[in-house]
Amino acid sequence: MDYLYLTNDITPDKLAHMSNDERVRLCSELRDKILNTVSKNGGHLASNLGVVELTVALLSAFDYSKDKIVFDVGHQCYSYKLLTERLDQFDSLRQRDGISGFPRISESKYDAFDTGHSSTSISAALGIARANRLLNINDYVIAVIGDGSFAGGLAFEALNDLGHSGTKMIIILNDNEMSIDKNVSAISKYLSKIRISRGYICAKRSTESFIKKNLPVFGKPLVKFIMAIKDFFRFLSYRRKPSFMDDLGIVYYGPIDGSNIKSMINAFEAIKVIDAPVLVHVCTKKGKGYEDAENNPSEYHSVSPFDLKVGVRPSNDLTFTKAFSESLLEVAKSNAKVVAISAAMAQGTGTREFANLYPDRFFDCGIAEGHCVTFASGLSTKGFIPVVAIYSSFLQRGFDEIIHDVCFMNNHVVFAVDRAGFVGNDGHTHNGLYDLAYFNLMPNMTIMSPRDAKDLNSCLKYAINNVEGPCAIRYSRDIARVSSCYDDYLDCIRPHVISNDGDDYAIISYGRVSFSVDEAVDRARADGVFGICINLSVVKPIEISSILNLINKVRDVFIVEEGVKSGSISQSIAIDLHESGFSGKTHILAIDKGIVRADSIQNQLKEASLDSLSIYKQIVSIK
Repeated sequence: MDYLYLTNDITPDKLAHMSNDERVRLCSELRDKILNTVSKNGGHLASNLGVVELTVALLSAFDYSKDKIVFDVGHQCYSYKLLTERLDQFDSLRQRDGISGFPRISESKYDAFDTGHSSTSISAALGIARANRLLNINDYVIAVIGDGSFAGGLAFEALNDLGHSGTKMIIILNDNEMSIDKNVSAISKYLSKIRISRGYICAKRSTESFIKKNLPVFGKPLVKFIMAIKDFFRFLSYRRKPSFMDDLGIVYYGPIDGSNIKSMINAFEAIKVIDAPVLVHVCTKKGKGYEDAENNPSEYHSVSPFDLKVGVRPSNDLTFTKAFSESLLEVAKSNAKVVAISAAMAQGTGTREFANLYPDRFFDCGIAEGHCVTFASGLSTKGFIPVVAIYSSFLQRGFDEIIHDVCFMNNHVVFAVDRAGFVGNDGHTHNGLYDLAYFNLMPNMTIMSPRDAKDLNSCLKYAINNVEGPCAIRYSRDIARVSSCYDDYLDCIRPHVISNDGDDYAIISYGRVSFSVDEAVDRARADGVFGICINLSVVKPIEISSILNLINKVRDVFIVEEGVKSGSISQSIAIDLHESGFSGKTHILAIDKGIVRADSIQNQLKEASLDSLSIYKQIVSIK
């Protein structure tokens, strides 16, 4: 497609003075650019296609050179990036040293806040709005939040504060009936009721039509009068107070068709003069403009590179997520006390098949990780064994609940921690590098880090059938290679000796990075450096005596971990070894730098010196 309007010289003034037809053409060009780039680079597709018109309307009504727009999660910001001086950089989306798939203050003066996790936008925008008031700045502050994120607890905390304070700011509720999976919350049902209220919509449209034809706009008092008329008709339609937003002290406006740019601009212009918090309810369609994404928005939420003509096709590779899903079904079949919990990500975490087979034993709590954890602990008090499947970086949001509501009570809750370690091009907000460290400090917690599909299966069985208290099983976003490195997969408690051909050194590893270690050991052997390679499945608690027996002739021990060094399992093992009488030297190979940005997983491992070549160089350096 030849671009007429999507150019480098787009400015707030140009957008504000475009005709509606020109804006429609611009939206078509934006979709074309997003589709072609994401199909090559991978990224979040359905969410970005759904907000193209909304973004154009926002940037036409507000001056984005000074007004601040905070995107919740930020995975829907591609149109915004293209319209804010990043067109030439867009082909580098989610690549090494390229632009991020999420808003980043360090990347652009137009990005108001770094985001990556859900339900944060209202809190952040409220902070910016109050700062503006203290600085006597009258710029607009807008939070754009999806209906899935809107159900998160942090969003409600912010709404409560906002309504109480009456701070002037705008919330755009992007209602596409989806988060990553189909929404299941009571909030979603409430919004659905508003969407389908034909009486309200007809009354609103006829009222607005009457006002446009008969009443000229004379500033703030008249706009307030118009809003009052709208609320009156909404009240008649619902036969109750119009919305809980009104009760909170937040002016509600909507619902508005998110594909109609003109209607959205008119709404945004109308609310500008309201000196109070306002929520504008906009109904969009996830995946809009690409039929496959419209029909399967969950499948097209986050995609790897694909052929636009063919569409995304499922892979037959056995991933850790698939391996977990199969193992969960296996244990659930023989144990009716096993239940599964998801935080709005049944598809992504591999619990969808469980939900289909055992609907009464599956609970999707929405985007509410803290609630998931405490809810699971409540289930466990009645004899059930909850398996809580949440991505590593998202489970950080349940940190306090894991300690206070699970570990202190020593309740039997199994955490299936997906996306542990590096995740690739989503970058640092999604890397799961902290779970080993934060689980390590928790009392009563058993931690497992399986290296392959068979290991994961035995770890899950052990966690459900043998562990009495809380247990975490962490695994990677990767192919679950099937290896035959040791015979007895069922004995996941003891250290597994992968190879033992000398006593120049010992190396201990766990999880995905064990394969890099295996390759490094092979290289070192070819150079005449021989040692013992040990793999752990259970990394806490460890029978340190069993490791001491294996390394009793060794002077150098390497411990390799795909997680942060500070507070790591590696540090705990090193301390335990020395306190138990080991007099040699321990070398911890873990992530000892601040933030590892978006890149391929292999390049991220290389940057952290956790690839096979880097590990090999560490081993041979002892000679």
